[in-house]
Amino acid sequence: MTTPGDFVLREASVLDESGGFTGPLDIVVRGGRVDAVEANAAASGAPEHDFSGLWVLPGIIDCHEHVAMSSLDGMALLRTPITYWAIEATANARRLLEAGVTFVRDPGGADAGIRDAVAAGHVPGPRMQVAAVLISQTGGHIDGFLPGPGIEMTSSYFIPDYPGRPPYAADSPDEMRHVVRAVLRAGADWIKLCTTGGVMSPTDEPHIPELTYEEIAVATFEAARKGKHVMTHANAGEGIDNAVKAGVRSVEHGLWLSEEQAALMAKAGCWLVPTLAIQYEVIALAEQGKIPEYSARKALALKPLLGESLRVARENGVKIALGTDFISRDQHGKNLIELAHMHDAGLTVEESLLAGTISGAELCGVDGHYGRIAPGYVFDAIVLDEDPGDLSVFRQPGAVTGVFKGGEAVAPHERVGLMAGAAP
Repeated sequence: MTTPGDFVLREASVLDESGGFTGPLDIVVRGGRVDAVEANAAASGAPEHDFSGLWVLPGIIDCHEHVAMSSLDGMALLRTPITYWAIEATANARRLLEAGVTFVRDPGGADAGIRDAVAAGHVPGPRMQVAAVLISQTGGHIDGFLPGPGIEMTSSYFIPDYPGRPPYAADSPDEMRHVVRAVLRAGADWIKLCTTGGVMSPTDEPHIPELTYEEIAVATFEAARKGKHVMTHANAGEGIDNAVKAGVRSVEHGLWLSEEQAALMAKAGCWLVPTLAIQYEVIALAEQGKIPEYSARKALALKPLLGESLRVARENGVKIALGTDFISRDQHGKNLIELAHMHDAGLTVEESLLAGTISGAELCGVDGHYGRIAPGYVFDAIVLDEDPGDLSVFRQPGAVTGVFKGGEAVAPHERVGLMAGAAP
């Protein structure tokens, strides 16, 4: 007896444990999980599809994607009703899934409600882990205080006010304890800190540390008590040092990461998510005059640094996972370009593909279920008509010609068609 999650894909080239492709192999899927990956698999009575000449790899895991952020225009966001904001977030989620991103770690913006609505099947989208808000000090990276009317809000109103949104500012260890507990109470899977300033924010600088070591240590302690981890927006200097010493699980960006800091991260088991795609994006916006001067100045300073943090991390043995940091409706769905950027920055093709699959799953703590095409794993997968080769195929939209999530063809390849469970 077969179920909608039972089928066989015949003679595909399949991403293996080394990051290369092996084939032709048959992929046998039962109940939405991989049952076997082997040559000449025995007929099971389930529907069979000829995948000869196609490449199959796990769905891409983006460990830094702001699903609920759709615009950089603060005034437009202030005029946007919260219902419109939330519904557009679900449109972003669908765009991600159809482009081949089947798992997302959202570092601020999407809350437990958006995550759970997608998980319940109310709207299509990737599996999600969420941080709900970014936590910074008053006047820090995420603080968008408007001095004229005296309004407290997140920077550029990226994360709008709504009932149940947890607080995002902390200015002492005791305040940090309360804020972290409130974020976890709101259903967050991760705690996201800002331990340096950033590029797109108006009142801080990437090199300037934010939050004290004691405040960061409280955050990691409180998160660990609930079985959760901490990631941190950190670009340089003391902000990276304090975060790594206090036990964060991953550093996001790390634009001016030093050799010494990378060695410290490797020793501590701390990951780097280098977010190269957003750096290319903001540099282009700065060159086109499409962002404010305060952001353009900082964005243009990144140009000589592109890929440097990844190179330093790799040479020092730091674990690396893919993340784009996409924050606008025009960016969501272009995430797989990060694979090409990582290769350009010094990862091999194999290392890049693993950074976007099993390494992301390991960082997110789900590597026993996702990130591989292997027996026992959930069949989240993407299909390519072209050999990914040097990964340049991912520079253009349309590289992914089929997407499976949990064995369901959510973006059916033409050779699959409207199989049971496939989206029309």
